Amino acid sequence: QVRMMESGGGLVQAGGSLRLSCAASGSIFSINAMGWYRQAPGQQRELVATVTSGDSTNYATSVKGRFTISRDRAENTVYLQMNSLAPEDTAIYYCYANYYQYGATQRTWGQGTQVTVSS
Repeated sequence: QVRMMESGGGLVQAGGSLRLSCAASGSIFSINAMGWYRQAPGQQRELVATVTSGDSTNYATSVKGRFTISRDRAENTVYLQMNSLAPEDTAIYYCYANYYQYGATQRTWGQGTQVTVSS
């Protein structure tokens, strides 16, 4: 099993930056893709960014050019650097990891971290 622990959320003014971190523990050798989703009040959870085992990245259109996802294999940690933040980026951010177990791909989630951007 894989467990995820997030950190780095908080309150920031529009135009500011935050860096989220998410450390994986457990059966980390089985992890392939990692990434981030977010969920704003009253809205569905949406994909923000992903990074694969081959270090390919993918971003939601709304964050391209502002957010950067990266992965430190030595620390088993995925990061989300968020620049030029806007009030519409306010949400709970959840990291996830896909890993292989019991003959299938499983997904585990972090506990979520609040990001609030004031105008």
